[in-house]
Amino acid sequence: MTSTHQQRVVIAIDGPAGAGKSTIAKRLAQRLGFTYIDTGAMYRVVALWGLRQNVAMTDMHRMEQLAIAADIDLAPGRISLNGEDVTEAIRTPEASSGASQVAVIPGVRRAMVAKQREIGQHTNVVMEGRDIGTVVFPDANVKIYLDDDPGERARRRAEEMRAKGENPDLRALAAQMRERDQRDSTRADSPLAQAPDAIYLDSTGLSLDEVEEAILKIVRNRITNGKDFS
Repeated sequence: MTSTHQQRVVIAIDGPAGAGKSTIAKRLAQRLGFTYIDTGAMYRVVALWGLRQNVAMTDMHRMEQLAIAADIDLAPGRISLNGEDVTEAIRTPEASSGASQVAVIPGVRRAMVAKQREIGQHTNVVMEGRDIGTVVFPDANVKIYLDDDPGERARRRAEEMRAKGENPDLRALAAQMRERDQRDSTRADSPLAQAPDAIYLDSTGLSLDEVEEAILKIVRNRITNGKDFS
């Protein structure tokens, strides 16, 4: 990796809910020795704090205040809020729904983008979300728009929930994900969209290893002129 350490490298992965962005981003970060930034988790943290403070997700002023004040720390596989490990707490349906609601608040997004950019200024990162390549890091070295069949995305999310002991209704879950995608793609501030210079990757029918290798090939071509990482 000597060739990439000479400058900060940002790999941006965007896409709809359940497309496998988090899983792939984590694998890439580990493979490359980069820092993984789960932007979705950061919005979940803000939503969780709002829920705990009994603040309505639609209260734009209070949610913006919480977003600015939140001390969010990202570590491999863990995330904390104001010194408390909330890795599991932010994965509840309430936090997930709240995250999508607060993400449409311009002030919250500005606060999160500032925190994300600050992290990216100091280290090589793999960052995934919904507006990384378009808003957070429009100058990212590599931009990927990861997509998948809607039915497969719902099934993947259901499997993740079952692994945690939950028993989701697949149809209801699919409907929730469609609603979230619609809300995120039509919001006025930083909507979900493929950056003009992002490479579209449809992972339908591909294994995680195949998706990882496909993205690594793109990274090699963009950053190291086709050479392998060392």
